[in-house]
Amino acid sequence: MTETDLSANYAAAYNNRIGFGKKPALILIDFVQAYFEPSSPLYAGVDAALASALRIREAARAKGMPVILTGVVLHPSGLDGGRFFQKAKPLACFTADNPLGAWPHGLAPYADEFVVTKQYPSAFFGTSLAPLLVSMGVDNVILTGLTTSGCVRASCVDAMSHGFITTVVGDACGDRHPAPHEANLFDMNAKYADVVSEAEILEFVRSL
Repeated sequence: MTETDLSANYAAAYNNRIGFGKKPALILIDFVQAYFEPSSPLYAGVDAALASALRIREAARAKGMPVILTGVVLHPSGLDGGRFFQKAKPLACFTADNPLGAWPHGLAPYADEFVVTKQYPSAFFGTSLAPLLVSMGVDNVILTGLTTSGCVRASCVDAMSHGFITTVVGDACGDRHPAPHEANLFDMNAKYADVVSEAEILEFVRSL
């Protein structure tokens, strides 16, 4: 099947858009120093994604939208990371007190923002995120973060599976190579979420 045929096939099968909810929350997934430090095994050169997420965050805060940050924190042994830690050796960057797990410049959490610590790809798996969102009456999660093909995608699938309208901001997500980034945005938009631009999400947030 050619690329043109594939696009037409997906458009016929999956060309559906949900739109936004009435009570959105912004989630910034795993924006930590490991992805910005050139000496890190996880370095991805994703400064543009962080800059986009920070602009969205400030717009969200101006409207009183809940903002939640996530990060991976593991026991020094890595045992709480299970098979994920066993398979993905760079996860050693996220053991407790490793400076690569710290927030990058510009992303220190505000006092009124929530921080969810996780050990697996999805921000929902084994965490309090879903009940936190429910307690706030949230019906729409807006996802930004790193990496598109990893923790963003896993969180997207779980957000949809938990019944939340799921929006992924493509400009505010990043990966170490454009191919998995674009492929996963394409697939998430087809099956699990609406993938939107920074401009579109800012227009929505400012309309609230």
